Amino acid sequence: MWQKTKNIYHLQQAIIANIIYGFPSRGIKIIGVTGTDGKTTTVNLIYHLLHEAGIKAAVISSVGAVIDGKKFDLAFHVTTPGSFVIQSYIRKAKKAGVKYIVLEMTSHALDQYRAHGVHIDVGVVTNISREHLDYHKTYKNYVKAKAKLLKKARIAILNKDDKSYLLLKKHELRHFHNKLLTYGLKKDSDINPHVFPFQTKLLGQFNKYNCLAAIAVLQQFHIPDISIRKGLLSFKPPAGRQDVIYNNDFMVINDFAHTPNSFSVILPELRKLAIHRLIHVFGSAAKRDKYKRPEMGGISAKYSDIIVLTSEDQRDEPIESINKDILVGIKGFEVIKDVSEGLAIQKIKKYVFVIPDRKEAIQFAINLAQKGDVVLLTGKGHEKSINYGKGEEPWNESQFAKEAIAFRIAK
Repeated sequence: MWQKTKNIYHLQQAIIANIIYGFPSRGIKIIGVTGTDGKTTTVNLIYHLLHEAGIKAAVISSVGAVIDGKKFDLAFHVTTPGSFVIQSYIRKAKKAGVKYIVLEMTSHALDQYRAHGVHIDVGVVTNISREHLDYHKTYKNYVKAKAKLLKKARIAILNKDDKSYLLLKKHELRHFHNKLLTYGLKKDSDINPHVFPFQTKLLGQFNKYNCLAAIAVLQQFHIPDISIRKGLLSFKPPAGRQDVIYNNDFMVINDFAHTPNSFSVILPELRKLAIHRLIHVFGSAAKRDKYKRPEMGGISAKYSDIIVLTSEDQRDEPIESINKDILVGIKGFEVIKDVSEGLAIQKIKKYVFVIPDRKEAIQFAINLAQKGDVVLLTGKGHEKSINYGKGEEPWNESQFAKEAIAFRIAK
């Protein structure tokens, strides 16, 4: 009830923002992308393909906004900014002569009307797995929030291979009278690798879905296939997404993965890359769906040789409580909570090292790495702050990892 009251306030703010900025989305093609995982990569991929095709475009995503070549940073822990910021960015884009804007949309933003009044030409869903149930309470409510984007769109593009597809089509979109398209790896979808063969340098099967979603969007604007294929090959992932920080005798990768679904897609791929061991550094944020914690621990344990449990925005919840939940899902690993003394790590054993300070955890994992190892850092990605319980503190995951690597090499 309290959230509904707050949402009425958000709606009023969105209406005022539209009026103040003169309803700037009119006359611009806007592509909205939502989903649990893959939003940021897909949004930036669509923007890249439009840009490579010679189209003046802009993007507003969790790693920032790019308008007419100028970059704008967003606030800490924000994926979709508030309605006044959205409208101001759209007006900036319009004044710059931009014709296409790609907008990343979270379920919170959709539920809170942050993009109310923004005309959506194409709405895309990447996937919908269990997440943010602390806010939405049920998976069905979560899907319903995502569906708000599609109901506003002239064209809705769905992942037919995802479990959300039937729920969206049969319930949320049963009265949808606009154009509905599907994509997927199977032949029964409208856009698939059989009807549109392509190549990409991105890792993993999950990125094939992101590419297919982008292809489906670009085809709606009649972009030539040859241009789309060229753009797919030249695309590099955005900050904090499969970000290869170091690749010499061992590899260090930073990725924003923070859900069971994202773990289940990136960890198998990096397991294949690891000649020796996969060392996984992660935690789980407070004030989120705590029921995902054991599942994340179990998925990591399935593929990792060494796990380093650490903080990921513990906020006002004790880190011991968060780690305890994660450890429930980790079986067959020796748990070590004190790494201050020298450790003789046995090759036949699997270990969990519990290091609450994230910077120390990263340094420990990188110092532990041997030839042929892959060190995967997940959960923070591009984010510029971390919350240890005393408010937001500056953070740069990739930079701290680079410093740890440089320190190790210099020793």
